[in-house]
Amino acid sequence: MRPFGPPVDADGVRMALDVKEKDNDDGAEEDGQEAMGNGLHDKASDEDEEEEEEAEEEEEPRLKYASLTKSQAPVYRNADATSAFMVAGDKMVIGTHNGNIHVLSLPSFQPLRVYHAHSASITMVSISPNPPPLPVARPDALKRIASDRLDSPGRSSINTAPNVSSPKSPKQPPVPVTPSNSIHIATSSIDGNVCVASLLDPKDVLLRNFGRPLQAVALSPEYKNDRTYLSGGLAGNLVMTVGGRAGTSSTSNTTGGAAAAASGWLGTIGGTIGLGSQNGNDTVLHSGEGSISTIKWSLTGKFVVWVNEQGIKIMRSNLHLEAAETDASWKRISHIDRPNRPGWDEMAGVWKARAEWINEDGLESEEAPLNVSNGTQTNGADAESNAVNGLPQRNDRSVRRAERLVIGWAGTIWIIDVYPGGPGVGREVGEPKVGRAEVVTILRTDCIISGISLYTPNLLLVLAYVTPEEDDNHTLSNAQSTPKRGFHRRRNGLQPEMRIIDITTKEEVCVADTLNVSRFESLSATDYHLGVLPVIRTASKIVNQRGTLETIGGTIWDATMYPTRVLGDSTRIIGSGLWDATMYPTRFFTSAPNAPSSRSNSSISERQSSSRTPSGIIADNNLTAVKSGQIPHPATLTRGMKIFIQSPYDCVLATRPTISDHLAWLDSHEKYEEAWNLLDAHPEAVTGLPERTPGSSPGTPTRAVNDLKAAPISLEDFFADDGSQTTTSLSQNFNSQVEKEKRRIGDRWVQQLVNQKEWSKAGEVCGRVLGTSASWERWIWVFAHENKYAEITPYIPTTQLQPPLPSLVYEDVLGHYILQDRTRLKELLERWPPELFDVNSVIHAIQGKLNAGDVREDTVEGQEMGRDWRTLMECLAKLYLADARAREALKCYIKLHDADSAMALISTYHLIDALSDDIPGLILLRISKEQQKSAPLSELEELTAEPIRLLVDEAHHGIVRPETVISQLKSRPGMLPYLFFYLRALWNGDTSSSNVEEPLSSTHLAATEGKSLVSDFADLAVELFAEYDRPLLLDFLKTSQSYTLSIASAICEKRQYIPELVYLLSKEGRTKKALFIIIENLQDVSQAITFAKDQDDPDLWNDLLDYSMNKPSFIRGLLEEVGTAIDPIKLVRRIPEGLEIEGLRE
Repeated sequence: MRPFGPPVDADGVRMALDVKEKDNDDGAEEDGQEAMGNGLHDKASDEDEEEEEEAEEEEEPRLKYASLTKSQAPVYRNADATSAFMVAGDKMVIGTHNGNIHVLSLPSFQPLRVYHAHSASITMVSISPNPPPLPVARPDALKRIASDRLDSPGRSSINTAPNVSSPKSPKQPPVPVTPSNSIHIATSSIDGNVCVASLLDPKDVLLRNFGRPLQAVALSPEYKNDRTYLSGGLAGNLVMTVGGRAGTSSTSNTTGGAAAAASGWLGTIGGTIGLGSQNGNDTVLHSGEGSISTIKWSLTGKFVVWVNEQGIKIMRSNLHLEAAETDASWKRISHIDRPNRPGWDEMAGVWKARAEWINEDGLESEEAPLNVSNGTQTNGADAESNAVNGLPQRNDRSVRRAERLVIGWAGTIWIIDVYPGGPGVGREVGEPKVGRAEVVTILRTDCIISGISLYTPNLLLVLAYVTPEEDDNHTLSNAQSTPKRGFHRRRNGLQPEMRIIDITTKEEVCVADTLNVSRFESLSATDYHLGVLPVIRTASKIVNQRGTLETIGGTIWDATMYPTRVLGDSTRIIGSGLWDATMYPTRFFTSAPNAPSSRSNSSISERQSSSRTPSGIIADNNLTAVKSGQIPHPATLTRGMKIFIQSPYDCVLATRPTISDHLAWLDSHEKYEEAWNLLDAHPEAVTGLPERTPGSSPGTPTRAVNDLKAAPISLEDFFADDGSQTTTSLSQNFNSQVEKEKRRIGDRWVQQLVNQKEWSKAGEVCGRVLGTSASWERWIWVFAHENKYAEITPYIPTTQLQPPLPSLVYEDVLGHYILQDRTRLKELLERWPPELFDVNSVIHAIQGKLNAGDVREDTVEGQEMGRDWRTLMECLAKLYLADARAREALKCYIKLHDADSAMALISTYHLIDALSDDIPGLILLRISKEQQKSAPLSELEELTAEPIRLLVDEAHHGIVRPETVISQLKSRPGMLPYLFFYLRALWNGDTSSSNVEEPLSSTHLAATEGKSLVSDFADLAVELFAEYDRPLLLDFLKTSQSYTLSIASAICEKRQYIPELVYLLSKEGRTKKALFIIIENLQDVSQAITFAKDQDDPDLWNDLLDYSMNKPSFIRGLLEEVGTAIDPIKLVRRIPEGLEIEGLRE
């Protein structure tokens, strides 16, 4: 990490610096490098340096780089080199040492216009408006632009004639009339001239000579209306120029006779771009403080910053003045002195200041994820992040009003917030303020700054010019050791570096990236330029066209450059923003896939990621562009902020790494766990990766694109191409590619863990990442060879793979646990379907273990007798069932006394005939000896319900006849309750299917059949029902006709079951005895009367009257029945005289 200078206090005031300056004998003048004490690395031991290098090697780059030099090939023709550079919107403007200006369209890098405006090196480029309007293609907008061109101020009718190209300059095609092309471009040059030209109209050009070399020019943001620009240079004058007729050349009224020296070449340029003679108005806004190196208009146009040899100046412009600010125009609001340190007096005019007004909405988000989607991150957490990191917090109002300015000058960086005017406060209350500038922080570096901008709200981008470090013996002790001006020995420069600096900690957040540009040894700090295209965040917009759902949003690269895009039939995300939707109005898109373009073979040593062209780029190519080979560079089509580094001979693009880049970096650095998890969460990360086949070459455009290049193609033919008809297959290929990549990375992850002897984690990872039978077989044998069964077994597939995993793999694992861990064996057999292995092989292995004699019923394992024996028997039974050998399985369960399993097996496979010789044993399967002695009947009934129902089932099926069951139960002592359970279930039709819903007819049929089966054992049933279920006895007596009446009567009489006995006596015809039993035993006159009515026998009525005459209560009951069944006269005559009948009067 490189440390940086002191912070500022809360009020933005720079703290005093008390450091010792170090330099070499040649001094700061010699190389433009200020080496400060607190900006140098501390000397460390060799061991610490080696450790730091190792740590740096493992650090993932914050940026990825791509060379765009080949895309700028026309710029370098005729040995020309770039000297000025800027990017804005969809334009790149390059000024060269030969005085040429190249306007390129992004991202295709196609020249929109090239013209020659100066006779010497161009020093600065400015455009208006900046940034230019977003590209559109609306007809009304085009008409408005055309109208504006005709009515533009300063145009004379004489300049409307067609442009005549010179013999040396071939005629260029007209620039498309679009709002984004409706801009003006200003350039300054060391030839002392400022050239302002319209991009659309070659005749709309102004040339103005200031007599001294110029280093800076800045167009008014409203130049189209006010025709104003600022310029400055070695003369030290900040000049505001207003007006000037288009198509004319003029001399500044600030130069006196200095313009004569430039008149010799004006005619040549005038012949090329059509200049006449017309003066504008120049005003010197400031002078006398040395040469001016930089002028920049703020994004709102309210402020202007310029830098001269004495420091940084900020003034209020004449734009957007409020009513109270009419006198604030061109008033200076702030001055920041240059650092007062050795070397600055001599080098202040040599070091070129770099100033950048920041569009804070266009910054990358703090700690934003990699470029996964469309780069439309939000900065909602930036204020909170700043607060945490110690940056000054700005309230909502100031955030809306302040403009942020970043300036890099030599090795010093200022971050400044500029606030508009307002009412004074404190001692200045009541006095309106023009504005104020607050220095947020000051940083110092150990390099010369060649470019600067903000990357995120808290991270600085610094393009660093580095010279060789000097020996410690060559440090300067004081300012007098600085060499005299003009005595320089220039040292070779080093490769420039791109640094990312944390504003809070003042340290680099990562190792500086070294850019290997061409001829860097001969270049100086002023030869490098940094340009940034910010992130453009637009509201999401859902467009439904021809069944396609598209989301519009993101950066400037993908949403407004092609307005006539013909959408395919797949869901697309046009999230990369405005860069790719309005640039080429004739571009048509299909849903064909993209193939990567070949890499540039430039001199830039790029940090290329494994990512190729993002999905959907080649398919979106402009037909005309494709035919002429004008395919955009893949790097220009990424999303998010784009950082351009320009040197005289090269151009490099830096962008935030995409998720594919992140995946490739993790893969290359053997971070397979992170790589696999990333790919699992974001399958789209693999879309840019090439197929990993031996000898594969870099990707080339698709066949459709090559065909387009080879021959003209009609629109109809284009849409008929195979590439536009393969959406489904391509989607499938995409999926297979993702899975293939996941398996490849997963396999390496497992290998890495195995090499590190992390077997447990390796087994877990196998369960996540292995997807083929071949890979599973390989790794299972690896684990088995190292006896790591426990680590891999839980993750072995439990479903059949395609092709299947060899059964020997599963058998080997099961064999291991038969010998080592029978509990784990049981778990595996419950989890693994028997289709995965050979069941007979495992059965033989278990039988062999049981026959070996070391696992028996009486052996103790884990303080439990017979545990392993029971486990092996259970496993054996399960395997028998899997092999369709149910009888053998039943024997195993009987040996285990496992009633539930045995009964389920018997019920399912109808195996009760296998136990027909031991019916009592079957019934008592769930009952212990203690329960037989003491358990209540209800408990016994519950425990035997299932075997009883099974026996009833088999009785109905004729497999186990009731005779067999009854004979065995009668012959065994203590089995009468179970015989009762059986006969009752048989009588009621209680089968195993009685618990499920069945038609009433089926249930009735089973009950009827059961009653017929019990009829052969009716007397036994009477005896058992009388013993255990008296309510069922009466129902049986009334329903059945098979029992012996005398036996039944004797049983009921013995047990004093009077209702049952009355029923039996009446059924025998012994009604008189039955009536007597009712009168004598039950003393129930109502029942006696009812019985007499039921029998309908006159003699029985007489018997009832005879029995009742000495019983007053009976007589009263009979009197209550008078008139219904009894003759009242007859009844009264039979009542003995003098017999008192209670309640008779009532």
